[in-house]
Amino acid sequence: MDQSNRGGYRNQETATEAFYHSCLGKLIILACILAVLFIVGVMTKPTHEEMEKEMVDDILQCIEANDSIRGDKIDDQVNNFAYIFSKADTASINKELRTSLNKNNRLEIYNHSWFRTAYIFNNIHSEGVRVGWGLYGIVIPTVTYEDLLLNVGPMQKKYKDGVIRSTIINSHDLGTNPNVKEFHYQGDPDQ
Repeated sequence: MDQSNRGGYRNQETATEAFYHSCLGKLIILACILAVLFIVGVMTKPTHEEMEKEMVDDILQCIEANDSIRGDKIDDQVNNFAYIFSKADTASINKELRTSLNKNNRLEIYNHSWFRTAYIFNNIHSEGVRVGWGLYGIVIPTVTYEDLLLNVGPMQKKYKDGVIRSTIINSHDLGTNPNVKEFHYQGDPDQ
């Protein structure tokens, strides 16, 4: 028997197919894709001014949306997604609230290699809380109403009041003592 196809059990791949099917080839292709995404991210990163303008607008929208009823955290996330495509109605926010927002909160933008982040600093969040991301030309807010400090007041209003009040209670308001014996709750262990 003459076999015309000797060695046919081997794969007849080209060099590019062999490179694509090898582990090293797949790692190199993945690294190239990540490098392209990184370069595009660096080129399309929002500027500091764009990021600050969008984040102020998103914070104002968060204050506007606070009058609605929220069921859980997903409502905040849906609102934040909608803030990407909409603008705040600054006429609906009163001047006192806007002044309090600017007085008690500080917005800082941090630059990273291929994206930017926005943090709010106030007396509640002295280490800062992240309220937004800027990448690929889009500013994505993650702000919630609890991140903002809008009302500042004393923790306790009556500092001079004592903790224990010296009031006189009438004895007829106290009622009568119950008949409690020594083993009332557990029963008598001798019986």
